[in-house]
Amino acid sequence: MTKVIKTIKKSMVAMLVISMMAGAITGHLLGGNARAQSVGGLSREGQRATFDGDGLRRKIAPDLEESIQTNQSERSADELRRVIIQLSDSGPDLSDSVSRGAMAGKLIGAGGRYRKSFKSLGLVSAELPLSRVRELEADPEIAYISPDRPLASLAGHVYVTTGAQDGSGAVDYRTIDGSGVGVAVLDSGIDTSHDLTKTTYEHPGVVYARDFTGQGTTQDRYGHGTHVASLIAGRSDVASGAYTGVAPRANLLNLRVLDDNGAGSASNAIAAIDWCINYKSTFNIRVINMSLGAVAKDSYRTDPLCLAVRRAHDAGIVVVCAAGNDGKDALGRKVYGGVHSPGIDPSVITVGATNSFGTNVRSDDVMATYSSHGPTRGYFTDSQGVKHYDNLIKPDVVAPGNKLLGACSPASQTRSTSLFQMYPELNPGTASTPSKQMMYLSGTSMSTALVSGAAAMLLETNSGLTPNLVKAILTFTAQPIQGVNNLEQGAGRLNAEGAVRMAARIYSSASSLSNGWPMLTSSMPSQYNYIAGETCYWGKGVIANYCFLYGNSLMSNWQGAYAQGVLLCDATTVSNGALSRNLGLISSGVLLSDGVLLSDGVLLSDGSLFTDGVLLSDGVLLSDGVLLSDGVLLSDGYVFGDASYSGDITVGMQFVPVP
Repeated sequence: MTKVIKTIKKSMVAMLVISMMAGAITGHLLGGNARAQSVGGLSREGQRATFDGDGLRRKIAPDLEESIQTNQSERSADELRRVIIQLSDSGPDLSDSVSRGAMAGKLIGAGGRYRKSFKSLGLVSAELPLSRVRELEADPEIAYISPDRPLASLAGHVYVTTGAQDGSGAVDYRTIDGSGVGVAVLDSGIDTSHDLTKTTYEHPGVVYARDFTGQGTTQDRYGHGTHVASLIAGRSDVASGAYTGVAPRANLLNLRVLDDNGAGSASNAIAAIDWCINYKSTFNIRVINMSLGAVAKDSYRTDPLCLAVRRAHDAGIVVVCAAGNDGKDALGRKVYGGVHSPGIDPSVITVGATNSFGTNVRSDDVMATYSSHGPTRGYFTDSQGVKHYDNLIKPDVVAPGNKLLGACSPASQTRSTSLFQMYPELNPGTASTPSKQMMYLSGTSMSTALVSGAAAMLLETNSGLTPNLVKAILTFTAQPIQGVNNLEQGAGRLNAEGAVRMAARIYSSASSLSNGWPMLTSSMPSQYNYIAGETCYWGKGVIANYCFLYGNSLMSNWQGAYAQGVLLCDATTVSNGALSRNLGLISSGVLLSDGVLLSDGVLLSDGSLFTDGVLLSDGVLLSDGVLLSDGVLLSDGYVFGDASYSGDITVGMQFVPVP
């Protein structure tokens, strides 16, 4: 298949990567006889995994199955391993103590141990010997068993270059700064003694803190979470505003899921997400920031972390996740398919990183080389042993993430295992006191924080926005980078000012409208704005599954796909190997792209279309990149920032002493 719609540069790896998307559309990855279905693939009631066609080969996650096979003849097969059990629709009611006791007894009978249940998520954390895991496959109350996978952190200039400064004044008679919006930060903790994060009369800071690691502290002794928190909501009155966060008056919730070494488990994060759902109304939790991730093995349909974030999304919470820092291999070659969980889930806003070179203008921005690229490579295995990959377009949007200055947790500054101590190059200059110390960090973790802050701004502007509509606004107003494809940048660069202006034009009760009804209080705003004196053109596209949606109707009319409980990607269906619109969820005037495009830097829809091609096998070397092969263990630890060249001496990259 060599049909080329437009002439494109032969060196672009995306020409070949799109072949995977072609395979997905023709049924190679969705099942041999593809029929009309939504990419969501999850039941509306409980979002438990359901599959049309061949179904799952086993109820056991592929990496757990691999561990069972590897250790079956060894003594380690009888050692307890931590797992997460997904209950079926006929499973026990976890809110009932008798049912929980019965489940605990079942696990004890299998030589295991019950640890914790997540009532609103239908998940149980347990310990089981590998040699006994398969015994639970025949149990109709159990839908899926996954390992409790390890998690790790993905490690004034920000306020301007994201458009947050202009966005703060984009609504008449109001300052938009995240006021009243709860942002839950799932990370290594937040040190509230730092000048940027401490509570003052004008800065609410952290309004609640809880530890989910078992270490009995909410302090940040690793240094990652405090930096992330300062990018989201750093005080605007410190160092003349040099370190102002995107949403400085947002209410932060410090949910510590990573330990003193910046590591944790999926069950820690799931417990924190479960808590957010239960206390959403108490703290007005509208945003969850997850600047962390685990290697994607399961399909998003069965991955426990993905199931948890989907429940949060359906509860009305915007979940923002880091794409990961695996955009290149050890040889510096570009890598595709490295997006991490839960960023692989279609319900979340997945964020990649750009390099701003420390300048407020955006004309010199490029993609950070380490930022993970799509497509998503979680998979399930059918009854014939064939792997079916999700292959969704990710990330959704990108934001600055290279060598960003933020708060250095005072609790971490003398600990040998902290980022600050392990990597002296992160120190931009010694401050007068620990509470004033800053540090550089790079990674999609930092970019994620900026997008979470922007989401808080939108929800302050218009509290009636659903998670899908927040995502649609952020992607519709994003500014594409010329010469970069959707698998690298999604819809483009974060444009907080444009997004706030768009959100302000939408009826606060828009979610009560029917599909296709007008939802603007006045005419469409101009589809461009100015950031640092440069024109920022909106890409006017919304990422779906294997394509994107485009057209002004996305913002002028309510789309059924914006409703709570559905996904943006439900707006498209795959039938007989072709993508088509779901007219029950999107209105006339909304168009579909023909696949992944190479942006011309203005409209997403004006980019070059890639050629059809054959499905590439895992690990095949492409023209300028590689696709991650199965079984590669990826680390989400400290990321060495891309070289900034002249950016290192710009105002945005220099340490400003705090008086």
